[in-house]
Amino acid sequence: MARSPARSIGRSLRASFTIAAALLALPSIASAHSLSGTVNSPLPLVAYLAGAAVAVGLSFAFVALTEGGPPKEVAPPRSHRVPRAVQLLLRGLGLTAWLWVAAQALVGGSSDADVASLFLWIYGWVGLAIVSFLVGPLWSWIDPFGTLHDIFVWLGRRLGIGGGAASPVPPGWGVWPAVAGFAFFIWLELAVDLLAGRLLGLVMVGYTLITLAAMAQFGKDSWRAHGETFSVWFRLLGRLAPFALEGSPDDGRLRRQGFGGGLSTTAWSSARVVMVAIGTAAIIYDGFSQTQVFFDLVGIPDLVVDTALLSLFLGFLAGVVLLVARAVGTAAMGAGLLPVAAGYLMAHYLTYLLIDGQRIFIALSDPLQQGWDLFGTAFSEPQDAWLSTSAAWSIQLAAVVGGHVVGAWAGHTVAQRTSRVQGRLGQLPLALVMVALTTATLWSLGQNLVFVEDGEVVESARSAPAEPYRSSAPYPPRS
Repeated sequence: MARSPARSIGRSLRASFTIAAALLALPSIASAHSLSGTVNSPLPLVAYLAGAAVAVGLSFAFVALTEGGPPKEVAPPRSHRVPRAVQLLLRGLGLTAWLWVAAQALVGGSSDADVASLFLWIYGWVGLAIVSFLVGPLWSWIDPFGTLHDIFVWLGRRLGIGGGAASPVPPGWGVWPAVAGFAFFIWLELAVDLLAGRLLGLVMVGYTLITLAAMAQFGKDSWRAHGETFSVWFRLLGRLAPFALEGSPDDGRLRRQGFGGGLSTTAWSSARVVMVAIGTAAIIYDGFSQTQVFFDLVGIPDLVVDTALLSLFLGFLAGVVLLVARAVGTAAMGAGLLPVAAGYLMAHYLTYLLIDGQRIFIALSDPLQQGWDLFGTAFSEPQDAWLSTSAAWSIQLAAVVGGHVVGAWAGHTVAQRTSRVQGRLGQLPLALVMVALTTATLWSLGQNLVFVEDGEVVESARSAPAEPYRSSAPYPPRS
């Protein structure tokens, strides 16, 4: 049977994981060296940086030597319907979470029971993002904005209020509105430091009103595809997932595409590549901005300085990515960079999800932050003893390097098919960018960290890469 593009790239990506694992396993026979005061690693950090860069470099060399003709066209894979009960359950969960955030924004207090941070930054920004690239489009049904839109449409019909015909999204917009929203949320997290509290809940309510107005103007599905930040971002990450949405979420159909199949079979635009670029840059900046080196250079920046530094860094990396895209092709750049972004996200924020996500038990006991203790868990603390720092560091390393190796495969494969790159050396800019990003992010993971609370340094210590967050802190460091 002829191979489909999705299956072909899927086999290549599985092979890339094998290569990455083999390369990263080589240092394990060495004697232990102390990477920090609390973590023993097989080799010093500099050896990991060199090994990671070599791993990515060798992966590009390996794929560059692997030639293959374009696969033959095959019939599209069969789709599978998601049970209606499952769809309704997911929509109910999403709506309940949104109503909870709105209720706390209106009448809540300030405590560890805050759910705006739980549902936006922890379960959404991190948890749903990871599910999106490892499994599939769960957000398509959890999405509370689409559910609220449907409820208002139903109420309007019951009251005899008919809406007008939806306007088309202007052709020149593309997904740029979603990119702008993405940059806004990055700014909220990294510059404003709006990580929790009533104001964050009010921001989410405001974003909801804007989204509902846009859905009323342009249509629900059209706005989700072009302007709703979370839908566009999670769909981008979903190009890595083994399952993809077929048609509208209301149709409830999934198709199996193989891991990474969407990297080569769906269109890429400059806006989508920029979205992936600033997502990658934001994670790198998040890590670097907490290091001793950053603190020595700029101290504790105020909002204006932090906004300027963040904007410059995001703009710089987006500019570099667009320049490389001109050389290797937009599709090759997007397919190569998206796995990198996914690997970074997993590496930097997985422990945040696993440990601080336990605060849901606090919130359940005190749902409106009124000092209640309904289930005896309102004063519990997230537990981190079960996750060793050495295990967390290993996960981080595998995620970062694995993402880069997968990106090398995907970028090379797409570049071959689009015929934008003449010769193997034409892919050198993409390889250099990935090696530089690998080294930079792993370097930041191994640096001394400065912990700041209420504008003051509360701790400066040798960092344990991926050290589980201390449960005594009301809100953990960002990465």
